[in-house]
Formats: sequence, C-alpha cells, structure tokens
Amino acid sequence: MRYFLHLAYDGTRYHGWQVQPNTLTVQQELDRCLSQVLRQPVYSLGSGRTDTGVHASHQVAHFEADLPETLDLDTALYRLNRALPPDIAAYAVHPVPDQAHARFSADARTYEYYVRLVPDPFSVGRALYLDRAPDVAAMNEAAAFLLGSRDFTAFSKVKGGENHYVCVVYEAGWHAMPGGLVFRIRANRFVRGMVRLVVGTLLTVGRGKSSPAQFKQILYAQNRVDASGAAPAQGLYLSRVEYMPDVVPVELVPPGLPYFVGR
Repeated sequence: MRYFLHLAYDGTRYHGWQVQPNTLTVQQELDRCLSQVLRQPVYSLGSGRTDTGVHASHQVAHFEADLPETLDLDTALYRLNRALPPDIAAYAVHPVPDQAHARFSADARTYEYYVRLVPDPFSVGRALYLDRAPDVAAMNEAAAFLLGSRDFTAFSKVKGGENHYVCVVYEAGWHAMPGGLVFRIRANRFVRGMVRLVVGTLLTVGRGKSSPAQFKQILYAQNRVDASGAAPAQGLYLSRVEYMPDVVPVELVPPGLPYFVGR
C-alpha cells in the first residue's frame, strides 16, 4: 500500500533532502528510520528537493510498505518519531491511492524566506540577519512582476536539469512579522535555486542597489548572469504542499496539520 507522510525538519546539518553518497541527507535518515520501524526496506520520495541547509515546516513524502497486522498507523507514527533524530519530525501518515505521487500530484507549493532585523540568538541558522531594514515597498513592487506564468531561467541554477523554466506564481510578497520580515511565494512548481536567487535579487532592490524596473528587466531577459547572488540557505523553508481532494481527501488529514487542498 502507498502512504503519504507529512513531516518537518531543520535542514542545518543536512546536505539537502535527496539521498547522496557519502553525506547526510533528510531522505536518507527518513528511509533508515522507516525501514527500522516497519522492519522492511522502505524508500521514500519527497514532494521537492530542498538544498543543503534549507528547512521544511511542511514536506510530504510517499512510500510503499506492507504494515504488519499488529501495527496500526498511530503506533507506527509514534515509533517513527522515537526513531528519527530530533531535527526531523513526522506529523501524520495516511494511505493514498496507488497513483498518488508526492511530487507529481502536488497542486501547489509555498516557500517562505525569513529575515531578522533584530538580533536573535535563537534564530541563528534559521533566518538571515540584516543590520539595516530594506525598502519593503520597493521589494514588493519588484515582486509583483513575478506573478503569473513566467520563465524563470534568470533565477535558476545553471545545471538545474530542468526540461523548462516556466512556473505559474500565485503569490509573491514581503510581509512584516515581529522582529523582521518574511517573503512568501506560492507557485505550481519551482526550478532549482529559484527562491534563493529571487530573494537575493529582491534584497538588492531593497538595499537601493537596484530598482524594481531593473528587477523586471532581469526576469524578462532570461539571462542567469544578471541576477544577484543567492540568499543564504538558512532563511528558506518549504512551508506548504497542497494536493487536490481527489488525491488526498480532507478527512484523511488530522486536525492541526499545516495542510491545504486546492487553489
């Protein structure tokens, strides 16, 4: 049977989500613990591949396994959290149709980038600290150009392995929060490195070193060398993965889970 697992992790000590040889990854630790708890080889597949140092407050992975008759899902989830390292937590696990796919069935994803404007020892490694407040109005003027169907070649890694760079962005903007800012972007898909490059270039606008009009030109020119450097990984979170109800019925999702369906 196929299952969806909803989880979160602090990506500080991991070399991203995806299993890689000779290095520690979130997927590697999850598969190890799932195999231990279910007493069979288990291989997961995530909704997206977060990079080294990037966090997730809501990641979704699917896996296939035959649960022993003596092991119910609540007990399996409890034992999984006992087995996982403290920087990975499992929220919920539930069966899904055989064709449901954590990555390809996802209807939309949201990333958030956190910026601290007040020193905070508890956010080290989990947010970017700026000693001067950027121009939020200018950054939001620039971010508005991201909305709609756009080619994000200018904001992608050179060796991203993408078939195309077109993404449909539903939301993009900076919001005030206690002690800082959060940039939230929601889209049907993201190309590799896109969010950090977008944030880095928007912060250049916020510092007055570029203008919203120049940001628009960079986006439309589709030239990777025009974008500013990528924002540091520690401020970035995969924060929401959405599926339509025919993939994951709402009644299967426990109350309180950071989960949304549909657009």
